[in-house]
Amino acid sequence: MNLEKFHEYCLSKQGVTEHFPFDNDTLVFKVGEKIFALSSLIKWEEGQPAVNLKCNPEFAEELRAQYDAITAGFHMNKKHWNTVVINKEVNDQLLEELIEHSYDLVFRSLPKITQKNIENHE
Repeated sequence: MNLEKFHEYCLSKQGVTEHFPFDNDTLVFKVGEKIFALSSLIKWEEGQPAVNLKCNPEFAEELRAQYDAITAGFHMNKKHWNTVVINKEVNDQLLEELIEHSYDLVFRSLPKITQKNIENHE
């Protein structure tokens, strides 16, 4: 997956906004003001793309055991976040599934009224 496709896929989700809250390098995607994906643009330019994604703790452990390209989240809560190296073992379909999983976890954690507002605006 290239950066443009990653960007478009994340923005295709309901209620998603993009931000640079930390610096000019770290692209952050949020739903309901909560982060579900973040990635270094410099790493993409250097040919080492990776993304941090929220993950169910048990599923996170399974993924880390199965894929060398998936590790505990860099600079994140290691229990709830994974760093996924893109274009290695992780194909586009798996990456999309992991983005979807992250988005769903964050979306379901939002207050019900926020979820309804997001659903009604799309």
